[in-house]
Amino acid sequence: MASRTTLPVALAAVLSFGAIAPSAGAVAPSTTTQPSDPGVKLGPIVRAQAAEGTGLSRVIIRAVDRASLDDVGPAIARAGGVAGRKLGIINARAAVVPKAALVGLSHNPHIAQISLDRPVRGTMEATAATIGALAVRQDLGYDGAGVGIALIDSGIASWHEDLSGENGLRVSEFVDFVNGMQTPYDDYGHGTHVAGIVAGNGYDSDGARAGIAPAAQLMVLKVLDASGNGQISDVIAALDRVVERKDALNIRVVNLSVAAGVYESYDTDPLTLAAKRAVDAGLVVVTAAGNAGRNSDGLFLYGGVTAPGNAPWVLTVGASSHQGTSDVADDTVAAFSSRGPAAIANNAKPDIVAPGVGIESLITPESALYTTRSAFLLPGTVPTDYMPYMSLSGTSMAAPVVSGTIALMLQANPSLTPNAVKAILQYTARVSAGYDRLTQGAGFVNAAGAVELARYFAAPADLPYPSSPDWSGQLIWGNQLVGLGRLTPGANAWPLDVTWGAIRTATGEQVQWGVSLDGTQPWGTRCDDALCSSVQWGFGLPENVVWGLTCGGADCPLEWTAATSGAVTETNAASVVWGSSVVWGSSVVWGSSVVWGSSVVWGSACSDPSCDVIWNP
Repeated sequence: MASRTTLPVALAAVLSFGAIAPSAGAVAPSTTTQPSDPGVKLGPIVRAQAAEGTGLSRVIIRAVDRASLDDVGPAIARAGGVAGRKLGIINARAAVVPKAALVGLSHNPHIAQISLDRPVRGTMEATAATIGALAVRQDLGYDGAGVGIALIDSGIASWHEDLSGENGLRVSEFVDFVNGMQTPYDDYGHGTHVAGIVAGNGYDSDGARAGIAPAAQLMVLKVLDASGNGQISDVIAALDRVVERKDALNIRVVNLSVAAGVYESYDTDPLTLAAKRAVDAGLVVVTAAGNAGRNSDGLFLYGGVTAPGNAPWVLTVGASSHQGTSDVADDTVAAFSSRGPAAIANNAKPDIVAPGVGIESLITPESALYTTRSAFLLPGTVPTDYMPYMSLSGTSMAAPVVSGTIALMLQANPSLTPNAVKAILQYTARVSAGYDRLTQGAGFVNAAGAVELARYFAAPADLPYPSSPDWSGQLIWGNQLVGLGRLTPGANAWPLDVTWGAIRTATGEQVQWGVSLDGTQPWGTRCDDALCSSVQWGFGLPENVVWGLTCGGADCPLEWTAATSGAVTETNAASVVWGSSVVWGSSVVWGSSVVWGSSVVWGSACSDPSCDVIWNP
């Protein structure tokens, strides 16, 4: 691997929540067409930095096409900047550029967009049982064998006995975008913990703390340093590498338990665009929703989903708590889990929730977490000279639960596309009446049901259509909650050229997910009030705000319009005003900037008993 270009920007100044929290307002999504005014090429934060005129700005410069990418490097040099790594997946280049030169660069006809290279941070006995993964392994024999999963995180302790396999270690490739090391390592510990949730085999606990898909192969890409900090340019470079190597290593899933702030629409943000390229290549991109579910006063917050989880094409996972039992009846949504809608575009998120509280998984004694969070270390049953496990909480832990589940689904049916995987997970999820759709998404992940429906998709002529009264039977397609139908493997919503939430396919056909429950008519975006409704938030009381239009007519509208005012009736939330700015309670102002409480630092303890061990991606 090429040596890392040293850029004169310190990463240590990104520890506070406010530094990477999402910002929003009632702003329509941007388009991907080239702006006629070159100044529009500057992202919102970059535009503000350009106005300062002094100092340096760490940016990602996207070329208009691949052929123009070779012209970007010289342009950066002429502007007095330093070009960093190429980001071929989005025809871009990382760079450090004088702020005074940003406007001039935006006039270059070879440059399409200049965005901030934002900071990014990293966000089991009962877990496998409560989602049904243990039953899948025991009854059906699926364990993720043959499926490759890419982990973009802080690295991995590949020597850990829980990551061993019949043919030795299960790390097929390690790439270090931080220090350029060749040998796998994890000086932070977050990536090793995530790896154990996905694919640990439980060797040091006699199988008790096995991950969801204990035979899956892992590709590990290190983008977080020893303090858990990184830049989105490294995440983009990692996605580029995954796309390049996916066929050779049979990579089908990408896990991103990292999070960045949302400062521009998902259709111009380099990070979300890179995630789309990966999805277009057939990879299921699973990402943490973030841990901005409430403020320091305990009030629930909406609109805190982080990037790239704000994009419709990724699978965004919030955190639930299994309460330490395998009984799904007592599962709750973790108080810290970020709620939708996503900032700026106001699209419905998260997609689903999965266990993310008190998750017991692997740790390495050579990591910062092992030292700084020693109170949460756990022994195994096999004698070792260190504590092999640690308990952590956060949506960082929930995302790999879903990634492991997807590995089981793809082992059962390798032909599933990212859209089909997402639809099956939502359709089989368990819904809780106590939470709205911007809190729980489609519901609580159900691995057993998802694998069962995935198997049906592989052989619909040979198997009866599976169903269960505890399945949601619904999708959140765009900003519409759709139901009263059956998913079918031949539906036109599943191909790679169909963006999740679109009304029509690339060839202009109305999107269909399957057939009506009685099988007499297509089930798709031409729907009526009985089949779909706008996603709501709150507890469904009449006075709650509904973002969007009611469903009906020839073409069911699948985009929201911003409500101008309204009130939330949740018992522990305060009033909400929706317009050019939003006030969540008395402590958070959401407009040109975000303030979470008076001075909330990312990682401050949460008072709810369900998240005593709060961990933030």
